[in-house]
Amino acid sequence: MLTRRTLLLSAMAAPPKLRGIFPILQTPFTGADTLDLPALAKQIRFCARTGVHGVVWPQLASEYSALSREERLAGMETIVAAARGTKPAVVLGVQAPTAGEAADYARAATRLGAHAIISLPPAKEEDEGRIRAYYKAIGEASPLPLFMQAVGKLSVEYIAGLAREIPTLRYLKDEAGPVHLRITQFRRIAPELQSFTGFHGKTLYEEMVRGSAGTMPAAGFGDLYASAWELFEQGRRREAAEFCSRALLLITSMETWGIPACKYVLHLRGVFPNWKIRSESLGAKSAGFDEYARQAIAEQLDAVRPFLRA
Repeated sequence: MLTRRTLLLSAMAAPPKLRGIFPILQTPFTGADTLDLPALAKQIRFCARTGVHGVVWPQLASEYSALSREERLAGMETIVAAARGTKPAVVLGVQAPTAGEAADYARAATRLGAHAIISLPPAKEEDEGRIRAYYKAIGEASPLPLFMQAVGKLSVEYIAGLAREIPTLRYLKDEAGPVHLRITQFRRIAPELQSFTGFHGKTLYEEMVRGSAGTMPAAGFGDLYASAWELFEQGRRREAAEFCSRALLLITSMETWGIPACKYVLHLRGVFPNWKIRSESLGAKSAGFDEYARQAIAEQLDAVRPFLRA
């Protein structure tokens, strides 16, 4: 149950507005396939050095569905503790198969002192009434700002209506359609809803031109995105475009090889001891992620190394 003290503490913890580069953190595993909490904390300190504006965990790219409840709670606690005293805001993922479970994660995120929470809809759920009830339950469980991660066929009008019904729903990670046009549509019909995107930030430049609130890419080269964002905000658009181009060099490999490649970049940068994945659905990509793929990524990273911060 929310109390006046909880509401006040959350209001103090939350920054006035969340904007910029908010990488989705990868989940490190040990050789024995246990959650590697020290490496997870190290990733937070690394992200702070890259200059990103926030961090998000655990979402799809974090292999959240392969984590137990105990692992998720331990990871959430580790991330909040490691981020304390650093610049990036902490956004914790609370999605779950049921509204009740998601609400429990939302309450845990509030107790831990996160800045905001984010949730996908329940997997494969297409009924808009049940999706509405799910997000309302999360909004009632926590006073923290809520990101809706939109997927599937959720329309701009539906999401805007949902934001009017749920006071805490003020942010969106939009992956449900042509995001460029939807950024413009949201700014017109729901200007109070801050629209972030994903897709590795591969079209970040146009998104910034359209007034995006930010993006949620992979963490391994967040410094390239952060530089692009800050230069654009300063009006130095040509330089911002150059940093977007540098990021694209690596984005192509991330899209080809998925999570193993994202983790491999963190390994090359001294953050993760390995690039182990746990999700069974990623097995095919992992099996194909051979020495040639790793060589190409290492050489691409070398090419942009002069422009990295950490």
